[in-house]
Order: sequence, then structure tokens, then C-alpha cells
Amino acid sequence: MLCAERIKELRLEKGISQAALAKAIGVSQKAVDFWEKGENEPKASYILKLADFFDVSTDYLLGRDDI
Repeated sequence: MLCAERIKELRLEKGISQAALAKAIGVSQKAVDFWEKGENEPKASYILKLADFFDVSTDYLLGRDDI
């Protein structure tokens, strides 16, 4: 669940909607919604895109690192 929480937290810190995040990384808004609710987890390719978009490490997104 930590990944879901981090995606939502980072998105809100950036002040963007789920739709804007989805468009930026090439997924549907529904996919972002599912990720944030913990119903699905992003595939590795999207973890990389999310990390690049938010300028954080993949380990941070996955809850392996707190930095």
C-alpha cells in the first residue's frame, strides 16, 4: 500500500489531477485512480516513468527508501 500512498502524496504535492498525471506518463486516469487506491500496482515501466516525472527514486516509490 505504500506505493499507492506515495503516488497520491507526490501528485498532490505537485498540485496536479489524476488526469494530468495520467496524460504525462501515458496511461488512463482510471489506472492512476486504481494505483492510488491500491487496487492495482503500476508495471515496472510505469514505475520508471513515475519516478522520472516526480524526480524521485524507484526505491522511494516502492517504499524501500524514505529519501
